[in-house]
Amino acid sequence: MTVETRDETIRYTADVVLLAAGHVLLIKRRWDPHAGSWALPGGHVDAGEASLQAAVRELKEETGLPVAADALRQVGAFDAPGRDPRGRYVTVAYTATLPEPVAPTPLDDAADARWWPLTDLPPLAFDHADILTATTR
Repeated sequence: MTVETRDETIRYTADVVLLAAGHVLLIKRRWDPHAGSWALPGGHVDAGEASLQAAVRELKEETGLPVAADALRQVGAFDAPGRDPRGRYVTVAYTATLPEPVAPTPLDDAADARWWPLTDLPPLAFDHADILTATTR
């Protein structure tokens, strides 16, 4: 039996599930894919950067909120084929909980940023609903 193999370009990202008082912080995506859709803050891991540092950086770049790396805990890796229409993406998701919501400032890739009640969420881009479910189980 011969097994055919082929190389696949895989992109590496980090996402953050920031929770506070029954709410989750979401950003409205400024760019495609899913422009105008709500999503978790996150983005590409830069060369030489660990996913945890990328999570801290992306959260601050998109929402203006600084969260220390030691406040984040890893939820898991999400790598289902087709989770991103641009190709194969693997994300490592992190979570932290604040005592209360802090006003975000939409920056960088975010057209908007706001806290949403966990009981009344908009449709989420990518597989972010699955990431949120894995986080809040």
